[in-house]
Amino acid sequence: MNAAGTFLIAAGAHRTSASPSIKEMGAKAFHLARMAELGLPVPPAFVLGTRHCAPCVAAGGVTAELRGTLPALLAALEPRTGLRFGDPRRPLLVSVRSGAPVSMPGMMQTLLNIGLTERTLPGFEKTTGNPRLVHDAYRRLIAQFGEVVASIPAEAFDAARTGVAGAQDERTLDFAQLRALSQRYLDVYREAAGARFPQDPSEQLTRAIAAVFRSWEAPHAHAYREANGIPHDLGTAVIVQAMVFGNAGGRSGAGVGFTRDPTTGAPGLWIDYLPNAQGEDVVSGRRVAHGAADLARTMPAVWQELVDDAARLEAAFGDMQDIEFTVQDGHLHILQTRAGKRSPLAALRIALDLADEGVIDAATARERARKLAVDRIVTTRVAGGDGVTVAPLGHGASANAGVATGEIALDEARARERAAAGAALVLVRRDAETADLAALDLAHGLLTARGARTSHAAVVARQLGKACIVGCAGLAIDPAARTVHIGERTLAEGDLVTLDGNTGAIYAGAVRTVDERPVELLSRLAQLPGWSSAPISESALD
Repeated sequence: MNAAGTFLIAAGAHRTSASPSIKEMGAKAFHLARMAELGLPVPPAFVLGTRHCAPCVAAGGVTAELRGTLPALLAALEPRTGLRFGDPRRPLLVSVRSGAPVSMPGMMQTLLNIGLTERTLPGFEKTTGNPRLVHDAYRRLIAQFGEVVASIPAEAFDAARTGVAGAQDERTLDFAQLRALSQRYLDVYREAAGARFPQDPSEQLTRAIAAVFRSWEAPHAHAYREANGIPHDLGTAVIVQAMVFGNAGGRSGAGVGFTRDPTTGAPGLWIDYLPNAQGEDVVSGRRVAHGAADLARTMPAVWQELVDDAARLEAAFGDMQDIEFTVQDGHLHILQTRAGKRSPLAALRIALDLADEGVIDAATARERARKLAVDRIVTTRVAGGDGVTVAPLGHGASANAGVATGEIALDEARARERAAAGAALVLVRRDAETADLAALDLAHGLLTARGARTSHAAVVARQLGKACIVGCAGLAIDPAARTVHIGERTLAEGDLVTLDGNTGAIYAGAVRTVDERPVELLSRLAQLPGWSSAPISESALD
């Protein structure tokens, strides 16, 4: 601890009997500290604890007390990286992330590449030897800072990107295009904010910290806490962490995923990975991320390290984990771990499997099973009727199992109107974004044209038990006509559609379904030492 309510996370910074609690430093930072203790590859960081959240929100910025601690905190971080924050020759860049005491996926803000300015650009290029990375990081910083800190609509930067790159994937842009894009973004920022993009690294850092603390009070974060019974006075911590770069080229990338399948509980990594990308590309819901096959094929040593680290994390935390990682130039870095959200079916299998593997004891497995309404765990599947095979309109990536049938709703206003009339709904959106939380809560399922299985919105859908299919390449939405096109078929808002979250298939209209009980799992549960078949009370999975 460097000052009141601040903490250092790095190899050798071990916790003691007086170490901070999850409530003081937030769950994300608490788990980062534990991973550093285990010797896992965690970039060094410092933490501004939850006690600073309310004062900074009330002050409308970083308090004088906290501002005064930042130079010492940065000085503790710099020797562990060999870089210096704001140094024009060897600049340290940092991420600024939220981390509440309880998991609130995607509800608060993150900013990356803080510390990159016109003055530090040349030094960053010299230390990395990668001019493409330099301008990719810079254009990302300008747009993200503009959206989060200066409240500039994302559409302004989207339009500028289209003007420079057309329909090209940003990951295919060359150095010259990215440099032109960053310059255009600077113009967009100045025009929309009425001021130049800040070129002082310290100003960037303090404003980013203030914005992350402020995001605790964002309307969707408030709604999430209300829906999940989370106290509003907990506050969030802020983690300032040395950057690692998944956008450094072909041997780099970003991934998010689970140490086991969160829908079925099956063992084995369940990962979304994007080469040459940063983590926000995966979780934002605006990108279609491939599975793990590309990573395993192109960097088998990194994949094996990830498999080994996943086993170590399960052993240390005694549960299936939700992890975030970055690969930079063939080197793995773990950025987050937490207990993964999962379906009730997955929860039961994971508890039994972990007991069989000796990761948890039978008593712990029994306790976890008793939190589930075991007698009501079923898998709903699409069934053909009268020997007729139902042909799907299209397919996407299954982010949560189950089947949902309902009227198409294209936005929150329509969802509220039709839900009030008692209609079952399927929310259809271009992207899987957490801004749609209120509409998703009213719907039975979520279908998106873009997004990854591990995007924040998909995680929330899984937590809410909604059937969810993301990344449907054949889906196009016409907001003016209030229609959707799936494959060769055009459907109007209000038409019935069915999502099969088990297979990723989308059907027009309602289809016949069957419910299946997990007979094999229930048999294993009955054989668990000390298990009783007494009535089980319903409760939500932690």
